[in-house]
This record gives sequence, C-alpha cells and structure tokens, in this order.
Amino acid sequence: MLEHIRLFPLHDGASGLIPRGTRAEVFQQIFGVFLLLGILVSVVVIGYMLYTAYSYRDGNGTHEFDPPRLGELPTGSDGGRKLLFSFALSGIIVVSLVLWTYGTLLYVEDDTSVENQDAMHVEVVGSQFNWEFVYPNGHETSTLRVPEGKTVRLTVTSTDVFHTFGVPELRVKTDAIPGQQTDTWFVADETGTYEVRCFELCGAGHSYMTADVVVMERGEYQSWYENTDDSANNSTGNSVNNPSNSSVNQMETSSA
Repeated sequence: MLEHIRLFPLHDGASGLIPRGTRAEVFQQIFGVFLLLGILVSVVVIGYMLYTAYSYRDGNGTHEFDPPRLGELPTGSDGGRKLLFSFALSGIIVVSLVLWTYGTLLYVEDDTSVENQDAMHVEVVGSQFNWEFVYPNGHETSTLRVPEGKTVRLTVTSTDVFHTFGVPELRVKTDAIPGQQTDTWFVADETGTYEVRCFELCGAGHSYMTADVVVMERGEYQSWYENTDDSANNSTGNSVNNPSNSSVNQMETSSA
C-alpha cells in the first residue's frame, strides 16, 4: 500500500504537486493522499481525546476538578485561541485538498493533455444493449483491443438513449449521449481482459450491456490490426469484383 502513496508527480520530467500518469495512477494517487491524511487526522483526534480523558480522570476522588456552572464559560482555554487555531487549520487543510483534487481531475478530464502524444483513436457507439468499437481503418467489432502501454483516445456516442461507458479497472468513464460526442482516454499498463459496463440505466437489458477490453502486447496487437485492415480490403475487393445477391437476382428476373 505504501508504495502507491506518493506525494510527488508520477512520471519523470513532470513538475509540481499535481500527479501525472495514467488514469489508474492518478486516481490511486488521490486515494493514497486521502488515506494518509485520514489516518493522520484520526491519530491526532483519538490521541488528543485519550490525553484529555486521562488528564481529567476522576482518580477515585483524588483528582480535584471544579466544573463550570450553567452559563459560565470554562477557564483555561486561552480565550478561545485553541478553538480558533483548530478551525483555521482545518479550513486550510480542507481548502487545500479541494484545490489539489480539482486540479488533478482537470488533468484527468483534459483531452488536450494527450493530443500531442502518440495516441490511437477509437470510436465507441452504444446502443441497446451492446457496445460497438470502430477503428481508424473502418474495422468494427464488439471487443475493444488495444496495445499495452499506449494512450487510447475514445470518442463515445449513442444511437438511441443515454448510456455511460465505463471500465472500472482502467478508471475510465464517460457519458454516451445521442447526437453528441464525448471524449476520454486511458492507458492500460498490463495485458489482460477488462470488462466494459454501462453505468446508466438504459432499459430492461441494462445489466447485460457489457463488452471486453483486451490489452495485448504491442507486437501482437500490430499483427492483429494489420490483419483487420487486410480483411477490410479483401471484403471491399470482393464486393467490387463479385456482384451482390440483389444484382444477381435482378439479372435473373430481367432475363426471365
């Protein structure tokens, strides 16, 4: 757990306290910071509570304590300076966390941060109740295949109702809106199969609206992608060289 709690940028060459890296790394960073601060605050609060309970213990009557009367302000509080200090410190911590988290999420949701990278682009089309992925060469498939360690830019839309495209393990999620396009990105650092889910209640088959994201080694992915291009070219050539069934039927009908 401790190896994931890093208070500095995630990638070499970055500067500042705003983390950089894949979406999974950035969200792990946010979780780590909040976990660390939560543990620290808990230790301080519980420690001070135990200290106060011990200092003002009864001690079987040996410890003298003169409680204040109703309406009387307690003494020994330094005129409320401790209370003011605690409120000020809490406010600074909360505001700092809000600003830091907001800046981090701006980076995650900023598509221009990956425009200059060597990213691949895939169109995602949602419809009741399936996902369709369209590659730059025109290949369409119900399984998203991507290379390991490469930035993937997704343009997401819908053909019917509102959907939400999400891959929890890759920390990617965006809306699929009819007539509109939303953009998002992710980087998968490990090969394997991840599940796409719809996070918007879109009808009776909502729970079955899933797909697979297959992360492949770069060489294996390149071979697969080149084969899809060849298949598309062959299909195009066949459609040009061979008449369609409808054309054959029309010729037979006219000759008859």
